[in-house]
Amino acid sequence: MDKKKACIAIIIALSVTKKKKQIKRKRWIKEWIAKRKEYTHLNILNEIKLSDPKDYQNYFRMSDVIYNQLLNMLRPFITKMDTNMRDSISANERLAVTLRYLATGRSFEDLKFSSIISPTTISMIVIETCEAIVTVLKDLIQTKLTVLF
Repeated sequence: MDKKKACIAIIIALSVTKKKKQIKRKRWIKEWIAKRKEYTHLNILNEIKLSDPKDYQNYFRMSDVIYNQLLNMLRPFITKMDTNMRDSISANERLAVTLRYLATGRSFEDLKFSSIISPTTISMIVIETCEAIVTVLKDLIQTKLTVLF
């Protein structure tokens, strides 16, 4: 009987003093991505726009005037709200990364380094922005179905 009591006492002692393993929490966001406002390619694009508009036009495949017109048309569709956890990605950044993707065909993994946005987020941004472009410009886009015989 003493052995049973001793075993029960040991089991109870171990269960009470046993610490739960702490799960190491993954970061929500990588440090360098958290500094998007500082490292983003939009900062250098503003410099390029002022010093050499042709390079700016080559980057987006459109002039600054056309870019800003498109941005103003799309802004209501692609603007997201800031949260307590983080600032949203601006409409300007969303359009810029989408146009760069469309202009170059670079992978989302590659675009993350210039846009400072995660590849997963870029994929969602590109889809949402392209849908907004189609919505906004649907009356201006001509599609002609031709059948070749």
